[in-house]
Amino acid sequence: MFSNKVTSIGQSPIREFAPIQEKRIEEGTKVYQLNIGQPDIVTPKEFFSAVNNFDESILAYTNSKGIPELLEAFEDYYKEIGTDLTKEDMIVTNGGSEAISFAFLTLCNEGDEIIVFEPYYTNYNIFATQAGINMVSITTKPEENFRLPKKEDIEAKITDKTRAFCITNPSNPTGRVYTRDEIDLLCEIAKEHDLFIVVDEVYREFVYDGEFISFSSVKGMEDRVIIIDSISKRFSACGARIGLIASKNEEFMAHVLKLAQARLCAPYLDQVGAAAVLKNTSKDYINSVIKEYKNRRDTIYNRLKKIKGVQVKKPAGAFYMIVKLPVENAHEFSKWLLEKYDHKGETVMLCPASEFYATKELGIDEVRLAYVLKEEDLIKAVNILDKGLFAYQKALAEEKSVSINKKPGVVLNKEQYAI
Repeated sequence: MFSNKVTSIGQSPIREFAPIQEKRIEEGTKVYQLNIGQPDIVTPKEFFSAVNNFDESILAYTNSKGIPELLEAFEDYYKEIGTDLTKEDMIVTNGGSEAISFAFLTLCNEGDEIIVFEPYYTNYNIFATQAGINMVSITTKPEENFRLPKKEDIEAKITDKTRAFCITNPSNPTGRVYTRDEIDLLCEIAKEHDLFIVVDEVYREFVYDGEFISFSSVKGMEDRVIIIDSISKRFSACGARIGLIASKNEEFMAHVLKLAQARLCAPYLDQVGAAAVLKNTSKDYINSVIKEYKNRRDTIYNRLKKIKGVQVKKPAGAFYMIVKLPVENAHEFSKWLLEKYDHKGETVMLCPASEFYATKELGIDEVRLAYVLKEEDLIKAVNILDKGLFAYQKALAEEKSVSINKKPGVVLNKEQYAI
C-alpha cells in the first residue's frame, strides 16, 4: 500500500522516545535531554532584530540559490576562516539535512553506494533511502579513538558502484577531529578512485583538542569536495533551518540548483536572520560558546568515567560522545529510564547508538550523548544515569530471581527499584 522506501525507514533514535518524554513531562517529571543536539545556548540577538525589522510588504519567494545578503555573508565568513568559496559556489538549503539529501541525489543513481565511517550520523540512512542508494560502512573503533582505518581497509570497500565518501568533521556522534594525515589519506583515495567527498562541517568551530582542517584545503581536491554547512549549531539556531551546500565543481552545483528550484526557496525570514548573525555576531560570542562547550565536555566526561562499567573516549570536538553502558541492550535501558524511572522527580532522555552503525551487532550496548545542557544540569543528568543503571540492574536481577523461583504474576513497580 505504501512505498518500500518509506516502510523500510525506522524511527529516528534521536526522536523515537519523544511521546514518552511528553507523557513524563505531563506527569510532572523533569526530563534532562541528552538525546538531541539542541543547544541551550542563547541565539544571538542579531537574528531576532533582523527578523523584527523586516519591512517588506510581501513575504515573497526568494532566489532558489538564496538571498544575496546571505550568500555574501557566507562568502565573507569563509574568507575569514581561509576557505576559498565564493557565492557562486553556494546554494542555501533548508538546513544541513536538505544539503546532504541534495548531494546524494545529485551524485548517485539508484543502487549506487556511499561509503561512511561508522558510527555515523544516523539520519544519513534516511537520505540514502530516499535516493535509493546503499550506505557501505567501515568501522572505526573506540580503542583507536575512532581514527580512520588504513588505506587498504578503506579501498577494500570500494566497488564500481561507489560514488563518494560521506564524513562529518568534527564527528557526530564520536567527537573525532580528523588529523591532516587522515584527511590527506581520504583525499588521496578519492582522487585515485575518481570519487567525491561529501563532508559535513557544521561543527567546525567546536574543536577543543587538536586542529580543525577542512577537506576543501587539500590542493587538487577542489572539484571533488562537497561542503555541507549550517547555522544551526554555530549560532544555536536549529529552528531556523538554514543550511548550505557548496562546491567548486560547477557542473555539480548546476545540477543541485535544479533540485533547489524544484523546492522553490529556503524560508525568507530565516535567511534574513541568518545573514544578520553571520555578518554581525561578534567573535566573543563564538569564543565564549567554544569555552562553554569545552567545560561541558570535561564535566560530563570526568563524571561518566567514575560510573562503574561505563566506557567512554574523550571527544575532541562537536558536542557528542559515544558511551558504552554496562547493559545488554541500551535501547531497552534508555526506554526504561525515561518511561519508568525517576530520581526525586527527574529523569534522563538518552539516544541509543545502534542506529548509528550499519553493522547490526555494533552499538547495541551504547548510547550517543549530547552535552548541550548547562554544567549543573549535566551533573544532575549523569547522577540520575548512575543511579538509574544501578536500579535497572537491580530490577533485572530481581526479575531473574522471580523467574528462577517460578513465581508467575509478580510485577515490579517503580517503588521496588527507586533509590
